Amino acid sequence: MLNPRAKERLNELHGMLIGLASNEGDMITLMREAIESWEPSDEFSARGTVLTVGDGIATVAGLDNARYGEILIFPGNVRGMVEELKRDYICCVLFGDDTFITEGSTVKRTGKTAGIPVGDAFIGRVVNALGSPIDGKGRIKASGYMPIESPAPAIIDRQGVSEPMQTGILCIDSMFPIGKGQRELIIGDRQTGKTAIAIDTILNQKGKDTVCIYVAIGQKASSVAQICATLKDNGADKYTVIVNSSASDPASLQYIAPYAGCAIAEYFMNEGRDVLIVYDDLSKHAIAYRTLSLLLERSPGREAYPGDVFYLHSRLLERSARLSDKLGGGSMTALPIVETQAGDVSAYIPTNIISITDGQLFLESHLFFEGQRPAVNIGLSVSRVGGAAQTPALKNAAAGLRLTLAQYKEIEVFNQFSSDLDEATRARLRHGKNLMYLLRQEQYRPLEQYEQVVILTAAMANAFDGVTPEAVGALKYEILDYVKEKLGDICADIKNSGKLSKENRALIAETAKEYLAEHKNV
Repeated sequence: MLNPRAKERLNELHGMLIGLASNEGDMITLMREAIESWEPSDEFSARGTVLTVGDGIATVAGLDNARYGEILIFPGNVRGMVEELKRDYICCVLFGDDTFITEGSTVKRTGKTAGIPVGDAFIGRVVNALGSPIDGKGRIKASGYMPIESPAPAIIDRQGVSEPMQTGILCIDSMFPIGKGQRELIIGDRQTGKTAIAIDTILNQKGKDTVCIYVAIGQKASSVAQICATLKDNGADKYTVIVNSSASDPASLQYIAPYAGCAIAEYFMNEGRDVLIVYDDLSKHAIAYRTLSLLLERSPGREAYPGDVFYLHSRLLERSARLSDKLGGGSMTALPIVETQAGDVSAYIPTNIISITDGQLFLESHLFFEGQRPAVNIGLSVSRVGGAAQTPALKNAAAGLRLTLAQYKEIEVFNQFSSDLDEATRARLRHGKNLMYLLRQEQYRPLEQYEQVVILTAAMANAFDGVTPEAVGALKYEILDYVKEKLGDICADIKNSGKLSKENRALIAETAKEYLAEHKNV
């Protein structure tokens, strides 16, 4: 009597012979060639045996042909992914409860690599790292299935970054612009407003036909619920997908969460759409991977992280790109977030991700506590690509802004040790301080590009120099409304063309000063 495995092989050969029956030619010859050349393929129905299980890790024997990244089925329909290939056994990370998995349990191959369902129906939903809905709104009808890990687009398949990805935040769009297809790191200590910048950027995509993906890695469930409520209150849930792997989830789910979010983003990018994806945050992702690696008995390296932790994030962030027109011209812009300890950007994970990304926004605690929010450090922050995508109008309006603020910072330090300053230096101090207050921006209040141009044009023309710094915050919105009323055609032209002529710049500056002259009581 044949054993089950032999039966499976004979059935496979039988199916192949039946397929030949419909072909033209000598049937005997075709059968002889088929039998001589036939080799049984990998038996995806092959079964293995659990050797050990614990802490979300299972070792399995008997699956010699299993591949790295393949999904296995454990008792209780628990999924596991092959993460380590040893000589005599394989190691798997489990994506569910291992209560019913014991030594000697049977494991089955699927032949499929880890993937996630994708489709337009995911927009507006909250899913876990496996793509299952967790928002209580019922099942999601998927349009396809994407592997969570795939090769980054080749150089020939990309095109240069030339379109802006507006954040709506004045200090970022003016001095550290981000382009579609760029990877801009948001880095800083805990509670310095990193997530706030990402959420404001998502809110600013309203009406811009951009799909946003927010990936929460190791966050508190209450924090993610609050973000969901914020997006819904501002109407951003209609174009946003949230992938959540909270702190209570196993390390294996936190590990695959950013890759799952990236796979959903790739689906929309391949459809020719623009995508913004936020990874919040990759320092917790690295910790989850370190946990898995130590359980897999991999040798720890610097700061106890495994040696391939750089590859962990590079193969994720390299998938962000702006595709060529031949491939639809879609783009994926990544905003990874990394948490530092006491502002130490030279730590292992921060230096890794800084070297992978195309720039960073460094947020400082002391600026945040001084009320300078967003607390962007102008000296340490940089955008290596986005300047090419900045609109001519904003580039014109912000010309000299960064240099002026750098000079102000130097004079401010010098002023701490000297009170005897000439009037020209005092005027620079007042101007610089007013600019710093101008760059303060309320949360959930993004600015349109033309609004930023109007405010910066007035500021660089010294329109705010005659007012107190504390009054600048409210005054900039008043001037903005006044210019919109008086120069509506110019504002519309800036909004549509993205350009600012010398004549229009002079008119905006003159109108702003005219408003201030009528309101000297400020």
